[in-house]
Amino acid sequence: MRILLIEDDPDLAEVVALGLRNESYAVDLATTYAEAEESLLSTAYDVACFDLGLPDGEGLDLLRRLTREPELRRPRRTIVLTARDAVADRVAGLDAGADDYLVKPFHFAELVARVRALSRRDDARGTTLSVGELTLDLATHTAWRSGAELDLTPREFSLLRYFMHHPGEVLSAEDLLEHVWDSHANPFTASVRVILSRLRRKLGEPALIVTITGAGYRLRAEPS
Repeated sequence: MRILLIEDDPDLAEVVALGLRNESYAVDLATTYAEAEESLLSTAYDVACFDLGLPDGEGLDLLRRLTREPELRRPRRTIVLTARDAVADRVAGLDAGADDYLVKPFHFAELVARVRALSRRDDARGTTLSVGELTLDLATHTAWRSGAELDLTPREFSLLRYFMHHPGEVLSAEDLLEHVWDSHANPFTASVRVILSRLRRKLGEPALIVTITGAGYRLRAEPS
């Protein structure tokens, strides 16, 4: 899952971004209206977290623009993170298109739970994913193959999660880079290949992620 965090408080932004990355999410950070707009023009996000009071514009205006301007790539889900706690502000945020509204200060654990809840709206499987011999618990960040727990890094967990959301589909290296890595990733490096190779080793044999020559990679949806 790739998240856009729009937050003009640098200290809060860094803390929240680090926490989300530790939860195995890929996070891009925008501290101004202009930066957020640029990100939404170029990247398809799973979730965007909107601060409303930005130094060069109003986050609520950008949220409204998502429904009017097709050149802006609307995230699958949006959540407002703001200090504005009046009922009128909550109503305005939800009416502008937000899927959720969280008032600052908030507990980080609640933010993560709300992000998981938003993702479940598009996934009837809830917090547990199962594909063939693989099981993934999104709440505890635990993965198993045939009942044996796998020791995965946050990036490996995130990569496996993306494959398990798309079982049987051929995913290109570009797909993986866009959805599992953030904007700091260098598209010309071998990051995808290196992490994928480590994940395959940890998954064991027979191989569950296979290479489709000239196209990408596919997680076998059928049991081995």
